[in-house]
Amino acid sequence: MIRPVLQDDAFLASVNETRGSTAVHLWWLGQSGYLVQWNGRHLLIDPYLSDSLTTKYAATNKPHVRMTERIIDPARLDFIDVTTSSHNHTDHLDGETVIPLMSANPDLTVIVPTANRDFAAERFQCDPLRLTTLNASESLETDGFTFHAVPAAHEQLETDDNGNHRFQGYVIEVGGATIYHSGDTMLFDGMVDWLTKWKIDAAILPINGRDPKRGVAGNLSGAEATRLGSEIGAGVVIPCHYEMFAFNTVSSDGFVLAAKRIGQRVHVMKCGERWRVH
Repeated sequence: MIRPVLQDDAFLASVNETRGSTAVHLWWLGQSGYLVQWNGRHLLIDPYLSDSLTTKYAATNKPHVRMTERIIDPARLDFIDVTTSSHNHTDHLDGETVIPLMSANPDLTVIVPTANRDFAAERFQCDPLRLTTLNASESLETDGFTFHAVPAAHEQLETDDNGNHRFQGYVIEVGGATIYHSGDTMLFDGMVDWLTKWKIDAAILPINGRDPKRGVAGNLSGAEATRLGSEIGAGVVIPCHYEMFAFNTVSSDGFVLAAKRIGQRVHVMKCGERWRVH
């Protein structure tokens, strides 16, 4: 099993080391989860810090066997200001991660897509009004971070009866840097137009692709992620959504080769690694 380069006490020490910095720092937590830090403020993006899916699918034909050890118990993260969910799949909306986070951080802002509020409230065992919602094209400023919700197509663009998107990404402005976290998505018409409204310094994109035979829902492939990064003018593309579950992973090598072919700058992080957003 892969061990994070920084884990438990070492991970917390890394966070504390830069806590007062006005630079924007990023840690990969595994899968699509990230910690963003700026000026003593902390954001968790789509954190999955449990073994809930391994337990849920243990006796099925799609076992979620972990490839990377958990980086930290979410109950130890008592300094988080905001956390997000991009959609309802458990590796992006995990009750066993968020409930301990809410307990450790009573004033935690929890951002979910408007379409998913009731589902998320049930999973997090809280009043729906406890959650903060955003729909694509809406923006919110809170705790030092500005969030702009944009559509995502996890297989396809999908909305509820009120036209609210069930799958979203977030463009996040903080400390002079702009980070795009796509959530789970494939390419869709108009995607580049949505994203070129901002000068994106770092685009965090999935690279595990789509494979219905293995039950892998639609995501960007490595080549598609680099192409999208180039088309939106991203300063750097950071890959995610691999090395978590054995049935649903790819090597990052193809992503790196595709980036070299088109001259797109990329940075492949290791789980637990700290990286400064430039």
